[in-house]
Amino acid sequence: METDAARGQTSRSKPGTAFSDTAWYYPNANIDTPFLENFKVAATSEFRNIVLLGHAGSGKTSLAEAMLHKTGAVNRLGSVDDKTSVCDYYDEEKEHQHSIQSAIVHVEHAGKTINIIDTPGYPDFVGPAIKSIPAAETAVIVLSAAAGIETNTRKMFELTSKTGMPRIIVINKMDAENVDFPLLIKNIQESFGTQCRCANLPAADRASVIDCIENESGDSPVMHVAAAHTELIESVIEADDQLMESYLAGEQIPPDRIAAVFVTALKAGTLIPIVFTNARAETGIEELLDIVAKYTPSPLQAAPAGLTKDDQVAQLNADPQAPLAGLVFRIAFDPRSNMKYSSIRIFSGTISSDAGIFRNDEKKSIRPGHILKSQGPENREINAGVAGDIVTLAKVDELKTGDLIHDGRVAGEFQMPPAPEPMFSLALEPAARGDEQKISSAIEKLCEEDPCFKTSRDMQTKELVASGLGDLHLRIMIEKMEKRYKLSVVTKEPKIPYRETITAKAEGHYRHKKQTGGAGQFGEVYLRVEPAERNSDPPLQFSWDIFGASIPGQYEPAVLKGINDVMHSGFVAGFPIQDVSVSIYDGKHHPVDSKEVAFRAAGKGAFIDALEKARPVLLEPIVNMEVTVPADNMGDIAGDLAAKRGRVSGQEVLPGNFITIKAQVPLAEVTQYNSQLKSVTGGRGSYAMSLSHYELVPPNVQQQIVAQYAKKKVQQ
Repeated sequence: METDAARGQTSRSKPGTAFSDTAWYYPNANIDTPFLENFKVAATSEFRNIVLLGHAGSGKTSLAEAMLHKTGAVNRLGSVDDKTSVCDYYDEEKEHQHSIQSAIVHVEHAGKTINIIDTPGYPDFVGPAIKSIPAAETAVIVLSAAAGIETNTRKMFELTSKTGMPRIIVINKMDAENVDFPLLIKNIQESFGTQCRCANLPAADRASVIDCIENESGDSPVMHVAAAHTELIESVIEADDQLMESYLAGEQIPPDRIAAVFVTALKAGTLIPIVFTNARAETGIEELLDIVAKYTPSPLQAAPAGLTKDDQVAQLNADPQAPLAGLVFRIAFDPRSNMKYSSIRIFSGTISSDAGIFRNDEKKSIRPGHILKSQGPENREINAGVAGDIVTLAKVDELKTGDLIHDGRVAGEFQMPPAPEPMFSLALEPAARGDEQKISSAIEKLCEEDPCFKTSRDMQTKELVASGLGDLHLRIMIEKMEKRYKLSVVTKEPKIPYRETITAKAEGHYRHKKQTGGAGQFGEVYLRVEPAERNSDPPLQFSWDIFGASIPGQYEPAVLKGINDVMHSGFVAGFPIQDVSVSIYDGKHHPVDSKEVAFRAAGKGAFIDALEKARPVLLEPIVNMEVTVPADNMGDIAGDLAAKRGRVSGQEVLPGNFITIKAQVPLAEVTQYNSQLKSVTGGRGSYAMSLSHYELVPPNVQQQIVAQYAKKKVQQ
């Protein structure tokens, strides 16, 4: 007798109904989604997993909406402009009309289940896009015909090149006016390689597309179909030596042999198909789906995922009977119920609701609960998820992005693509008293959703600092906090984390003596200080050089505590001290009155005495910057960096008339660089920033900082 699990039937599905009786239903979804009555879990070979990547405004979400509608997964074509999109279902996404979080949908086409991950296109929200890449076999790089290759298009292409995953380039909005298609194709090939070949072309009226894989005749405003067919076939057969020999010998290559090698060519990188679409008119959508279903690799054909442990890599077989291994690549919270959803790509094995799973190397098992299939805002229960599929778990609070979930038979970690380090920061203060704990809880959820949004409590300045990839990023995250959790914050520029150090040798002495009628306090310390190596770790080099018993060894920890008190609180302007070597060489004690508290005070006083004589100075953080801009803006950017006390160390010419400028700049000079760069480059520039080291602050800058510190102390 066939069981429900074998049939893959669901327990809650009815055609045309939304699951309003479940906690994970989003009532604001404006699309009527007719789920099939008998939803079958596809075989691993029938899955195709694609991730839509590219710059904002290229039409990735519209492309996903068109695929949903074209395949009958939804009854009405969703629109970003009309706020009826299946993929952009958060209030913030509807209001701003662009993706902020990645979204997962799926369609059935040509006997295949195609899982589609729609990702944000703005550079500020690149984190969810990057973390979605390992969940797919094929990257679909989307660009607008009118805008061409933009900043994030280039970034995503380079990132997927490093992973070695197959790619398809979609030129969307092919109906745009005044597009020089031949020049656009030339720019694509110059930027991304001559292996980029047209798999179809827009017809003369741009209301349809002409297949170039099997078809050799026709004309297009881009190029002749025959020429495109020849170029495409030559790129395909590069992946097969035998086929290459046959082709060079003048043999006619039948379409079935081309199709058989097409997947191999995609995997080998000898071919990157270019296809044309107009998502809003649904032109070229069925042809794109055909290419995905027929020519992109299934989980069985793709390079196997690997788990790294102790520098060893174990490959995972895409087999439902193998040990369970899955990657958590997306975390989302229901904006109304605050329920947590964890989306998982299953690379091997099978996950079911009645079997315990493990997270990373933890020993305690977790019950996965309902196994869900996501369709944008709606999540539908299925009996099991098998190797090759993407599923979602609800209410499993332990899971984090990047986690390995398994059944106890595998170990290691997935190598995730690196996300940029957030360097644009704002200090946050609660607008209402008593909200500190609520804000911490809300921020924790926001950080889980977006790997490039981070917060920290600056131990030096006592400020709660939120860091992101740009001004837009932080504004949206604060907006989320206000709308979802009803919490308001006041923002201001965070304090620059300066440091203090010394530039000369000196000696210090302090006697602590206190008599209060009973037992007194006594401790006396002599010490030497001198500069340690710059950026040394630990920041304090401490040595106990007492000879004899002038200070008993039992008081060494107390003296060190006194010194550390000053190391943390600073001497010049209230910033932590670093790169200092301290030697305790003499002192005095009293057999009755000496106590730890006395030697802690003596150590602190002696250290301050020495610092006064050791020419203390301020250090400032220096960051490495890589600024990528159009070549026309290079002079303006280089001059601006020099004006910010930056040192340009080199430059690299990129395809598409772009240049990357490398420089080291004081962090204090570039806290608002994101908006400045956008202004100079018209939004086409981007930058990455990371901490390099600390350097001496110029005397005039130090005077200003010290004056501000002194004024603040007086006010306190």
